Formats: sequence, C-alpha cells, structure tokens
Amino acid sequence: MSPVTEKGLSGPILEEEVQLSLGDLSRACCVEADFIVELVHEGVLDPIEPTRTRWTFTGVSLLRLRKAVNLQRDLGLNLAGVALVLELLEETEQLRSRLRQLEALELGRER
Repeated sequence: MSPVTEKGLSGPILEEEVQLSLGDLSRACCVEADFIVELVHEGVLDPIEPTRTRWTFTGVSLLRLRKAVNLQRDLGLNLAGVALVLELLEETEQLRSRLRQLEALELGRER
C-alpha cells in the first residue's frame, strides 16, 4: 500500500504490474468475455501481447473495463462512444496533471 503525502499518493503503480487473464477480467467485472473481446477490437482495452492466443491484461485494463461498463450501463453508450469518452477522460487528466506541474513551477519561481 502506498503512503499518503501532502500532494497525494506515492509509490509504485501496482495496476501496471498485475497480469490478468481474459477470464479474470470477465469475473472481476461480471461481464461476458465476448464483451471484452469487442472492447479490444474497438481499441478500449489492450492485451499485453495481442498476438498470443491467450490474452493477458494489466490492472490498468481492469480499471478501464470498469469505467467502460459503467459508461455503457449508466449512459447507454455504444462501444465507439465508450472509447471516445475514455480517451477524452484520459486526455483531460493528462492536461490537469500538466497544469498542476506548471502551477508548481510558477509557485517555485515566485518564492
């Protein structure tokens, strides 16, 4: 478990280290494996080695799958809509992170 600091959590991102099978993802999110396969084909999820006959995924895929399931269930989005929303959410988070970095640099210059 990562310690909490003044700026948030610190430590390794375990989601990137975890490896899950297609069945693991299916059970964890209570969805059919076919749904996960459709998300892979739509580009929402990326297997670690897509050319292998048995796909494995990182924990990041589990987080994305949970978001995808929620978007489809709560908003009734189709797979293309889910892919677009996830992409926009990630881009927004990257921009917010960059803004925080720039604000921290600006605060450092003012001191």
